[in-house]
Amino acid sequence: MKAVSYSAYGGPEQLTYGDRPEPKLGPDSVLVRVQASSVNPVDWKLLAGDLDGTMYVDFPAIIGWDLAGVVVRPGPAAPEFAAGDEVIGYLRMDTVGRGTFAELVDAPVRALARKPRNLTWAEAGSLPLAGLAAYQCLKTVAAGEEDTVLMLNGSGGVGTLGIQIARAFGARVIATSGERHHDLLRSLGAEPVAYGEGLADRVSAVAPEGIDALVDFGGGQDWLSAQALLQDPDRLASLVDPAVNGRGGQYVYVRPDGLELQILCDLAEAGLLRPVLAAEYPLERAAEAVRLSIQGHTAGKIAVTVP
Repeated sequence: MKAVSYSAYGGPEQLTYGDRPEPKLGPDSVLVRVQASSVNPVDWKLLAGDLDGTMYVDFPAIIGWDLAGVVVRPGPAAPEFAAGDEVIGYLRMDTVGRGTFAELVDAPVRALARKPRNLTWAEAGSLPLAGLAAYQCLKTVAAGEEDTVLMLNGSGGVGTLGIQIARAFGARVIATSGERHHDLLRSLGAEPVAYGEGLADRVSAVAPEGIDALVDFGGGQDWLSAQALLQDPDRLASLVDPAVNGRGGQYVYVRPDGLELQILCDLAEAGLLRPVLAAEYPLERAAEAVRLSIQGHTAGKIAVTVP
């Protein structure tokens, strides 16, 4: 099968498109013919060796954790899905190596949900990791109806999904981004504010009564100043900065969860959730997709499709 892999740490230049052995099918898994995946920051952080002390990489490693595709055949202990079923999943394994930038993937059923019928393959392949990251952060802070939620980095892949999820929960969303993305945030249902110095004053101007919950999808120091606006300082979650653990908040390391992913799929089918695509690349140009993600100026997700 064709896949994109790397045999040493480095940048996108280490990624090679070529033949790799087809995966073996585990008993609790299904063999999936991949239609699409997407780039997440963790992909190029792993590629650079930044997580070498956290996760073991089995070289040569196929990159990618997002999946959208069609079941080829189920394993003997995987009756939940049948050949021909369309599925999506967030396939983080304990060992990095069997990624999703490939034509075929061995996918554990515990991580899978049924693909929303109204999403394209590229959109479906962009939903799992970022969608679950947003959902699990919002669940951590118990964001719900009539809450005012401040979302840091609302224009990123996680943020654009997080805004829609929070709005589906009935929350009011104030989201940060650069000014060039403010129209996008408004279109998703958020009230945009510029990030950076003076953030607390700008948020107070649109929410003088304060905020009920704060979710950080961007890192940096904005969450420190914004935390003072929380009516309950413990309703703080960060996807990127473990330092929140020492300030009453909670650091969230997103977990694969097929049941939670199905909730997101149901929101998508109801017309309440749709990934924003910044760009779309074919598998053989995956290195370009990773390079674009590293630059960090895109709004939404970068999809990788498999012909």
